[in-house]
Amino acid sequence: MKKDYDFSNAKPGAVVSATGKTRLTIMLDNDVIAAFRARAEESGKGYQTLINEALRNALLPEAAPVTEASVQRVVQQALKSVLKQGVDAG
Repeated sequence: MKKDYDFSNAKPGAVVSATGKTRLTIMLDNDVIAAFRARAEESGKGYQTLINEALRNALLPEAAPVTEASVQRVVQQALKSVLKQGVDAG
């Protein structure tokens, strides 16, 4: 072991950089954290990983809330399909 070390070019922070991740501070309700920690203990994954997965799933198009506009769009598409099948059959 050396007697002296030169830290003049040292950089603060984690030794291993987390590629594709951003460190931030957010406030979450205690019950939310407790629920994710409990799930993490059961699943063997980290609670932050589970929170990330939940957020990612919430971004999926099928997770979007049902609105009047979305229902109208689905009904219009279904009607077009039914009408087209009727015209093709006749």
